[in-house]
Amino acid sequence: MGVKLEVFRMTLYLTFPVAMFWIANQAEWFEDYVIQRKRELWPPEKEDQVSNILFCLLKGWGCLGPCDHNGF
Repeated sequence: MGVKLEVFRMTLYLTFPVAMFWIANQAEWFEDYVIQRKRELWPPEKEDQVSNILFCLLKGWGCLGPCDHNGF
């Protein structure tokens, strides 16, 4: 019983880290899960928002509305 238990424990100790390393380094899983989750947390900006910001930068900060123009 003791030898079988030790073989089982050794197999488990070696298999678990190798399996976790293999799962974590799957490129397809990374693209499907991690990038999708990133897009859920921080959605990409809309084109009209980007163009409005660029227009305001070119025209000046006056198009953003009333402010005291001290940078804040």
